[in-house]
Amino acid sequence: MSTAMSAGRQADADRRRQRVVKAVNTATQKGCRITVSGIARQAGVDRTFLYRHRDLLALVHAAELERAERDPSSGASTVSRASLQADLANAQARTVRLSARIQQLERRLSQELGEQAWRQSGLGAPTDIEELQRTITRLEQRNVELTEALEESQADLAAAREANRELTRTLNQRGDRKQDAPARSNAG
Repeated sequence: MSTAMSAGRQADADRRRQRVVKAVNTATQKGCRITVSGIARQAGVDRTFLYRHRDLLALVHAAELERAERDPSSGASTVSRASLQADLANAQARTVRLSARIQQLERRLSQELGEQAWRQSGLGAPTDIEELQRTITRLEQRNVELTEALEESQADLAAAREANRELTRTLNQRGDRKQDAPARSNAG
């Protein structure tokens, strides 16, 4: 299945390459101003596609310079220089991003290979110990959950006890008033 996907990707890349070449040829024939952005827009591709395919980028720049040489009054040479500087800055920024990504992937690969070598050497923890570690982790989590539930129950119990004390006080106060009432009526 991956070969079908890679074949499809290759076919798509080939179609985009053909559109770029056609856009450059059309712009050259019409005498239009040629820039990387303009050609990318006309070909319906992203500028990064041109930056990834150096031969296409060189084709665009060559056509741009050729037009500037044929028509020096067009001012295309200054635009061309600015365009080249922008392309260079973009390429340098992309290089920095790719270098950082490569280092990140190299670290991950190194870690994975190290763990694999550790396991294959027999020095790594056996799988049953790994299973026990997972069980310990699950039990610790369950312990935390049960502790939280116990704390909630204790808080509910304390609130119920306080309500019970308050009710008992109220009942006792009523009972004291009833006992005082017959004593007063007997005294009077």
